[in-house]
Formats: sequence, C-alpha cells, structure tokens
Amino acid sequence: MKYLLIFFLPCFILLGQQQVSTCHVPMPNRYKVQPGSKQKKTSSSYLGMKRIPAGSFMMGSHDNQGRADEYPLHPVQLKGFYMDESEVTNADFAKFVQATGYVTTAEKAIDWVEMSKQLPAGTPKPADSLLSPSSLVFVPTTGPVNLNDYSQWWEFRRGADWKHPQGPGSSIQGKDNHPVVHVSYDDALAYANWAGKRLPTEAEWEWASRGGLKNERYPWGSASVNVAPFKANSFQGNFPQEDLALDGYKSTTAPVKSFQPNGYGLYDMAGNVWEWCADWYRSDYYKQSPRLNPHGPSKSYDPDEPQVPKRVMRGGSFLCNDSYCASYRNAARMKSSPDSGLQHTGFRCVKD
Repeated sequence: MKYLLIFFLPCFILLGQQQVSTCHVPMPNRYKVQPGSKQKKTSSSYLGMKRIPAGSFMMGSHDNQGRADEYPLHPVQLKGFYMDESEVTNADFAKFVQATGYVTTAEKAIDWVEMSKQLPAGTPKPADSLLSPSSLVFVPTTGPVNLNDYSQWWEFRRGADWKHPQGPGSSIQGKDNHPVVHVSYDDALAYANWAGKRLPTEAEWEWASRGGLKNERYPWGSASVNVAPFKANSFQGNFPQEDLALDGYKSTTAPVKSFQPNGYGLYDMAGNVWEWCADWYRSDYYKQSPRLNPHGPSKSYDPDEPQVPKRVMRGGSFLCNDSYCASYRNAARMKSSPDSGLQHTGFRCVKD
C-alpha cells in the first residue's frame, strides 16, 4: 500500500529558524469539505474537565527551536473556559458511535473525484482496491532513512480505523482508556457537537498547555523530554527505526493520565496524540492575529499545498523525537486536511 502514499502525498519540510522536519503527513482532501456537523447535541456536564482561567500570554515560540509559522510572538488575551483533562478515549468515542451510528472518515471509501481535483491534471485513477476504506499506519523502518521522505514509515492500510488502529487483526480490546485515533477533524467535530462541547481554538489550546508557566518550552517547564522521570509519551531512540520505549510505550499510544498533569491539571498536552483544534490553518496568521480571543483565520492557506484547506493540530504525538521533530513543545503547530486520520491523531474538547 506504500504505492498510494508515494503517489498522492508530495514530500515537504517546514522551514523555521532552523530546519525542522514535521512528524505529520499532509494529505489531499478525501471528501468535499463539510460546512459542519449535524450530529444532535446532547446535554453535558463539566465532569472530567478542568477550569482554565482567563488571562494573557505571548503566543508563539520563545526560542529558535520553532518553525517559521510559530513566529512572530504576539500578545493574546483569553476569557476563561473548561477543557477535558485528557484526550477523548476509545471508551468515550464508542459511546458516541453507539448513540448515533456515526461512521468515521477512515471507515469510508476514498472519494476519487474529490481527491483528483487536488492532483496533477491527468493523474490516472488507481485501482478501486487502493481507494477502499483505509488510514495511515506507522511502520518502523529497518534502518536509517532520509527523514524528508515520510513514505518510508507511513503506510496506507486497508481496514485501519479507530477500532483497528494497526489495521485488520488489531483491536482496541483492553484499551478503553487509550486516546481514540484515526479520527479526522470532521469526526472530532461531530463528537464535540454530540457531547455539547466544542473543539478548542488554537490560542485556547496553547494557553491551556502552558499551565500557568510563563514562556516555557514544554507544559512541565524546560527539562528535556528525554530526562527521567519521563514527562510525555514520545519516540525515544533513532527515529524512525528504533523506539527504545524508555517511557514504557513503544511506538504506540499510552493510556490517558499515564504522565503527570500540567499546572492546570491537564494530561498529555505533549506527546501521545496530535489534537485537532477549531482553527483554519494559515502559515502567516500570527502576523495578523487579533489580540482578544482569536478564532483563527476565515480561510486556510498553506504555501506547501495551496489547494488543500487545512485545520490546525497541536501537541505532538508518540512519534515525536528531537532528531526529527520536537512538536511536544507548547508552541508547536501542525496542519492537515479536515478529513485526514492517522494512527497518532486524536482530540479533546472544551466548553464555555
């Protein structure tokens, strides 16, 4: 299935103050962009949520480890809100699916008509088998590879979805308290609406991640992610071939709340899984962001893939590594099309 990945996904690298690779994968839209979820809302409580106080901070990267879209630093003032103390789990998502009959993006066949609009003219349609329900799964390499070529460790796998994180034969049995993965932005939005909540804005997410600390690199402060006691689920070793799993989790998700929370009582704001935010992505948004309660740009623009609208993701994942990307930083940004779903993509919700 690696053919499909190489065929559709142009290799790219994000450039910042220093050259830093991305540990996420850009994908053309698989479906038409949806205006919003129509899932029926339910009543919800603040159970399992933490109150995030109102306040002001300087948003963006405070050092030279950031990528270009993390600058310039700019002042942001936010009102208070509540945030899920952990990522949405398999058990949480299963309740949603059982109540609504919802079918995730990864469980649907790829819409070739929509995808072909974003590929070079005349690109031939692949075999229907390559357009069957599938999602991207991490596959460790057998040795060192070019870190600019993510097709070396990502594979489109038929049958990979939230119930089968590594494809057919895998399951989430015994993993009720792991974060749900292989969820697209569209899936996350549908869940949030059903739960009577919403997805966080990018500014809310970063403010919450900082946990009351001022200008620190990580949710826990400045200590390296690789120093024991370990602070987050990340890739330790030589990426992408050897995860030493010093933190106890080898190239996979960890149960939520496996590591210490930040100052606001939030778990896994670094590592474990990427988390969808509500904002459209623009690489230059920080140059024009309003100061008071910013909600992101009115439309997306990514110079790496101008034709693909994208949403923001935050927090890094279990695949982040200092030698490849360091996206467990508070300021780290990522972007992907709203219908993307991968083995290290999840979300959490907020409520006013």
